[in-house]
Amino acid sequence: MTDQPILVGYDGTDAAQRAVEFAGKRATAEGCAIHLVYVLEWSPYSFLSTQELEERHQRRTEELSRAEETLKPALDALNKLKIPVTSEVRYGHSGELICKIAEDKGACQIIVGRKGGSTLSARLLGSLPLTLVQASPVPVTVVP
Repeated sequence: MTDQPILVGYDGTDAAQRAVEFAGKRATAEGCAIHLVYVLEWSPYSFLSTQELEERHQRRTEELSRAEETLKPALDALNKLKIPVTSEVRYGHSGELICKIAEDKGACQIIVGRKGGSTLSARLLGSLPLTLVQASPVPVTVVP
């Protein structure tokens, strides 16, 4: 068993579920763990009133709770396969944060699902996969 996990970007979509299924097969074959990452886009730079800050804090709490619930089926599926799995929910820019987490965790690769987009390159890969392919410190697999 390798101590380098596979990092999977997850958001509960069908594309993310396909990525988890693919990662499960790879993890079983390679004897490694999986680390699921759910990134909530969030900009810390904003000038808000006290009321807006309170509302933002409430939204943030609700978003974190929804993200944890969204991760649960993927965690359960991987646990059933007896694959060691960890997860985290973080706020930030998805591409930058996933690359940083991959580096921090010593991941052997990143796996994400492909989604559509509006530009040609985004339609081919999706904006997150395109960012990861260009910036990742480890190999990236984009699951169709």
